[in-house]
Amino acid sequence: MSAYSAKAPLGLKIAAGAGLAFLHLPILLIFVYAFTTEEKSYQWPPPGLTMKWFAVTWNRPDVWEALYLSLQVAAISTAIAVVLGSFCAAAVAKSRFFGREAVSLMVILPIALPGIITGIALRSAFHLADIPYSMWTIILGHATFCVVVVYNNAVARFRRTSGSLIEASMDLGANGFQTLRYVILPNIGTALLAGGMLAFALSFDEVIVTTFTAGQQATLPIWMLEELVRPRQRPVTNVVAMVVVLVTFLPILGAYYLTRDGDKTAGHGK
Repeated sequence: MSAYSAKAPLGLKIAAGAGLAFLHLPILLIFVYAFTTEEKSYQWPPPGLTMKWFAVTWNRPDVWEALYLSLQVAAISTAIAVVLGSFCAAAVAKSRFFGREAVSLMVILPIALPGIITGIALRSAFHLADIPYSMWTIILGHATFCVVVVYNNAVARFRRTSGSLIEASMDLGANGFQTLRYVILPNIGTALLAGGMLAFALSFDEVIVTTFTAGQQATLPIWMLEELVRPRQRPVTNVVAMVVVLVTFLPILGAYYLTRDGDKTAGHGK
């Protein structure tokens, strides 16, 4: 009997269940409080359940404005990240040049730094360059860490893709565009898509960098923070939080399924 087919000890099962409960019970509380009849505080158990907060949220234009801004920022930041991240990954994985490892380190550095450091640095740069705060400053801020997510996915897939495939394509008379379309993209496409999904999820719920680059605009997470300090209609914040959970969970789930068989690339191991 293999080690993987043996039954887990009861203590291990209990520990795993406790860990999952610790991670996910707070999220379940958000869903419960979206239905509470109490609008000023978070009582437990809720005094009653109602669906009215969904109608209230639906009819609030400030929620729609914040949601639309967040979707715009996440979509454009992801597009920038896919282009820049894939180019950087191709250069690092398929080329040999002086400073290659330093370039790789510099690409992943923004996601390793605390968000407040990145935010302060970007705010200082925008001030020195006299760039007014707008949706585009938020996008530039988000692109700094979105690029890293796409890069990490793409460079790992490039390294698992045999270089002989590209050489064979060239030997058979394909030009650079044909090689990209018929050889490279089919092998790295799922990695790029997964990286883009993760980048979108990270951008959609980002708070710290947005705080330093948004000016007077409010993305959905910033709107939620501002709403929490108000004494009335707090369940509206929980309804919006449910939307954020769903919007970020689906791309992460999709990225997981796209990359779990990433070792089965053409030419792998040859």
